[in-house]
Amino acid sequence: MGYRMLGLAHALAVHAVADARRAVGAARDGQRGQGTVEYVALILLVAVVLAGVVAATKGLGSGDIGKTLMNKLKGAIDRVK
Repeated sequence: MGYRMLGLAHALAVHAVADARRAVGAARDGQRGQGTVEYVALILLVAVVLAGVVAATKGLGSGDIGKTLMNKLKGAIDRVK
């Protein structure tokens, strides 16, 4: 009688764990690939910011983005001092 009850308890526990794993797997399926979408959005945001910097520096004269950025940064640092 004791072995039969332990066997039943074991079977119920195994099925409960299997059901829980299936439920967790089903919940995760809706978020599969979510990290990829977030990284793509982040890369697009950086691209838009860089395009804005390029567009903003075209009207500043020399056309050399590096020199223009350095001059602007130096000017901002000098104003803080």
